[in-house]
Amino acid sequence: MSLEELKQWFTIKHMLHMLAEYRSFGVIPGIVLPMAEAFLPFLPLFVFVMANAAAFGLWKGFFISWIGTSAGSLLVFFLVRKVGRQRFFSFLHRHPTIRRMMHWIERRGFGPLFLLLCFPFTPSAAVNVVAGLSGIAMQQYMLAVLLGKMVMVFTISFIGYDVVALIRQPMRTVFVAAAIFLLWYVGKKIERRFALHDGK
Repeated sequence: MSLEELKQWFTIKHMLHMLAEYRSFGVIPGIVLPMAEAFLPFLPLFVFVMANAAAFGLWKGFFISWIGTSAGSLLVFFLVRKVGRQRFFSFLHRHPTIRRMMHWIERRGFGPLFLLLCFPFTPSAAVNVVAGLSGIAMQQYMLAVLLGKMVMVFTISFIGYDVVALIRQPMRTVFVAAAIFLLWYVGKKIERRFALHDGK
């Protein structure tokens, strides 16, 4: 599959078509897609969440996406926590950047993690792996994931629940584009601030 075909496959229109095609499976495809993104971070979580909101409605779509992405993140965390200290992962512990991130998570705990996970463009797959390798309490990370993902998924769901309006109402499209850019910008600013503060 070429890059162009891959881009066309991961569109809201195609996701809506797929969800309609597999409607007999109920909410399972809507849960599995966001869950898969936790293991395959190149997948477009933003598209999956918007498609769920458009296909199932705002609240049901939000709940489906939140369950999927939270379950995926926690599964990655638990798997890394279980096998992360084995010999296969020993090279990660020795990597200077990974070690700095692990210590940062252990020192800062819930607050910064919650804020990072609120933003859709945070590399949450990397955060899940590093948190699993770190010494952060399991309950603390679970709370940060569940609450942070709740904010992030609802924001995207609210933007995407009426996809048709994005086509018919140009001003709404402009507003959504501005909101997406703002989420990206603020998320990156917070990420950078934490990194700079941690380096002092």
